[in-house]
Amino acid sequence: MVKSGHEKIIVIVGTNASGKSSLAVRLAKKYSGEIISADSRQVYKGLDIATGKVTSEEMASVPHHLIDIADPKDTYTAATFAKDGQKVIEDMVSRKKLPIVAGGTGFYIDALLNPSILTFAAPNKELREGFELLPANILFAQLKNIDPERAAALEEKGEQNHVRRIIRSLEIALSPKEKAEKISSLPHFKVLWIGIRWDTDVLRQRIHERTLIRTEDGMVGEAKKLHTNGLSWKRMEELGLEYKHLADYLRNKITREQLIEYIDRDDARYAKRQRTWFKRNKEIHWFEGDKLDGVEKLVKEFLK
Repeated sequence: MVKSGHEKIIVIVGTNASGKSSLAVRLAKKYSGEIISADSRQVYKGLDIATGKVTSEEMASVPHHLIDIADPKDTYTAATFAKDGQKVIEDMVSRKKLPIVAGGTGFYIDALLNPSILTFAAPNKELREGFELLPANILFAQLKNIDPERAAALEEKGEQNHVRRIIRSLEIALSPKEKAEKISSLPHFKVLWIGIRWDTDVLRQRIHERTLIRTEDGMVGEAKKLHTNGLSWKRMEELGLEYKHLADYLRNKITREQLIEYIDRDDARYAKRQRTWFKRNKEIHWFEGDKLDGVEKLVKEFLK
């Protein structure tokens, strides 16, 4: 890892549909930065429209990392994200670029900055709160990837949808005794946390408008192409949120109106869980989504 103790990182967090990506691009352009996407699904190739991936134009103007690096048929874990993210940060700093981490998967961000949360065998409050943000099917998929034997044991007992049992199994599987590969913490980095928030009703409207736009932009066709290319319906369901409902829609289990309704509902629920997660972090400087003028002043002061 980087040896010096004076490097700085900016982290931009918030719920889905809050405007994190556009702020990250703006800051990266102004302060010679590059962006690390902290989104548990944008790591997968082909999951573009439904996850709100940055456009090719945005990626051309500002380098983005940890996007399109994994096959959606595979499971990409928080531990892998932490390891890959640290390599990216090391490379950025060696090139004198400002690392900007932007995303809504709070557990992945915390794992990147403090990997020790991934290695506890005893019941661990922070680890559990992170896992509780994820639905049972995604948790079980991660367990299958990390420890197939424990996953098989749960499946045999019919407990593959039992969130608490899965989380406990993950705690054990990720313990230092069980996990041979350990990830070192980032050395003495100074971190500026910036959060974007919206009034609940405004956020719901933003989520709804985004769902409509993505539906018009080809979200359904994208999911159909993923399945045609070999992504199973089960795996699509495991990817959660939009993809779970897109899988149902493509199998004629729900109508187009229900598709939009269910995506809106689940995205709003997920946003609530994201707010709860980020509320724990007292270091976050919060800004209203339509009042971001003070962000650059804060960043300038931080980078002095």
